[in-house]
Amino acid sequence: MTDSHHPPRWRIALVREPEGPRFATDVLRTSTDVANAFAFLADRDREEFWLAALDQRHRIIGTHQVSIGTLTASLVHPREVVKLLVLSSAAAAALVHNHPSGDPTPSVEDHAITERLVKVCALLGITILDHVIVGVDRHYSFADAGQLPAG
Repeated sequence: MTDSHHPPRWRIALVREPEGPRFATDVLRTSTDVANAFAFLADRDREEFWLAALDQRHRIIGTHQVSIGTLTASLVHPREVVKLLVLSSAAAAALVHNHPSGDPTPSVEDHAITERLVKVCALLGITILDHVIVGVDRHYSFADAGQLPAG
């Protein structure tokens, strides 16, 4: 029986999954660390957008698949990224996605979402350390290329 004076309550929680990516390191210091941690994305047939939620010492406190797209695109909304980072109590994050073509060269859309996510996360005090695009046997790092926007 529902009390009309007390609507149902909702609860949001993160659940620790028993399976998921396994990493050789628990600290992400370089773009190569990020690319190696997410190397499993290189052979995927669709774009996948992931993030690594990090504590203040850049230790991985969680990894999250934000979206799965098509052969050439993945829809990423800042709300979904921010929700995961806030629920993880992240101080920083590394953004990662793949290009199924194997060529990690960023698109105009990649630049646009990176800029948007850096700005939105900065408002909440969460630093985006890098956005790495995983390709076949190589990667592209916005931070290494000097393309990571200021927050």
